[in-house]
Amino acid sequence: MAGALFVMYAVVSLRLHQRMLTSSYDLGIFEQVVRSYAEGHLPVSEVKGQDFPVLGDHFSPILALVAPFYWVWQGAETLLVVQAALLAVSVVPLTLWARRALSAPAGAIIGACYGLSWGIASGVGYDFHEVAFAVPLLAFSLAALGSGRLAAAACWALPLLCVKEDLGLTVLVIGLVIAWRGDRTLGMLTAAAGLVGTALTVFMILPAFSPSGSFAYWFLVEKASGAPRVPGDPGTTGGSAGSLLDVLQRVTIGLVTPQTKVTTFALTLAPTVFLALRSPLLWVALPTLVWRFASNNGLHWGTAYHYSLVLMPIVFAAFIDALVRRETSGRSLRRYLAGSAAIALVILPSFPLYQLVQPDTWQTDPRVTVARRLMDKIPDGATVQASNALVPQLTGRDSVSLYGAPSSRPDPQWVIVDTWVPDNQRWWPGEPLSAGGEQQRLTEDRSKGYELVADQDGFVLLHRQR
Repeated sequence: MAGALFVMYAVVSLRLHQRMLTSSYDLGIFEQVVRSYAEGHLPVSEVKGQDFPVLGDHFSPILALVAPFYWVWQGAETLLVVQAALLAVSVVPLTLWARRALSAPAGAIIGACYGLSWGIASGVGYDFHEVAFAVPLLAFSLAALGSGRLAAAACWALPLLCVKEDLGLTVLVIGLVIAWRGDRTLGMLTAAAGLVGTALTVFMILPAFSPSGSFAYWFLVEKASGAPRVPGDPGTTGGSAGSLLDVLQRVTIGLVTPQTKVTTFALTLAPTVFLALRSPLLWVALPTLVWRFASNNGLHWGTAYHYSLVLMPIVFAAFIDALVRRETSGRSLRRYLAGSAAIALVILPSFPLYQLVQPDTWQTDPRVTVARRLMDKIPDGATVQASNALVPQLTGRDSVSLYGAPSSRPDPQWVIVDTWVPDNQRWWPGEPLSAGGEQQRLTEDRSKGYELVADQDGFVLLHRQR
């Protein structure tokens, strides 16, 4: 099952990349991070800004583990394949636990429903993200916790501290559940490690590396603004904390409004036929749900992108745990499994794994061939500014930043722009300029000495002689 899912995940991600449907935020950024580690230095991302230190943005040193694979194949494809493998491996502990505790058919059905779940599919369908490492760690930890192997649960949970700064709070809750399950000393030590780890990263490590000198993602405690923010928007860089009353108000009222949050919460529990609510393991999802629903970034609230990846192993572990605690068997077990499978199948066509059976997935726009031919004219090791979708096509061999972004490296050797991107598909930071602003910028670049190398099917390639 894990092998079949790995192939499915990898094919979906790689086809999106081959069709140039991946983006600078986030695949381009993460490839620059992994490339930095592979070259033996601390991670920087030109997409985030000129020589931007990524350890001042998010604390994800676990990405260094991808570097050996990047030595074998230097390209964004490596990250996508690694992500597919991480997500596929996570099905193993949950399926084996369900098989041992319930039955072989139950393990197969629960494993398939988890592997095809909408949260996993959404992550597969949108670039690469560091939280892919959290998915198998959570699956192994919670499977051990549900099976009574408390020391193993703690050992699998602690590496989450190196995945992302907010996951320390998830470790905190896992520690509390371990304490509740009977090993108070181990549980409290694990909880303390999670709390201290989060505090150290947010208040010391990230500010030490950040150009602004503070943690950049204080949107959790910032007053909500009228317009949703887009991925990559760091909220306030000054670290305004707001009042405690404001925070509590947003966490309590904000968790149930607007309707998008209610829909996301319902869809998160739906594949478990809402039985996950009866397991204490579901508490492990609380930190992720709180920061997402309290955020003023409207895209954190919904079901798109990668934000629900870490929730899927938690809710399915809670599902298995609830079935085991209820001693569900026979007709009752079959009813729950049938309900879970039916919901998974109904939801499946609305999310990216369904692309495998859609004809458009296997067709390539002729413009992609044109773009690749023009990008081949850019030599390895050059400095480049490029459009959003072109960035991850070049990050494996060049120093690439976003065309028109104020923080991009000035006066690059090469510029390649897709001028046919409509304005309604341009959003900061992926497309910093409107179509009109982009044309004006290209005209200015040519007046500054850039030579027009090619202008074909909407792609403009400029070169500046040094």
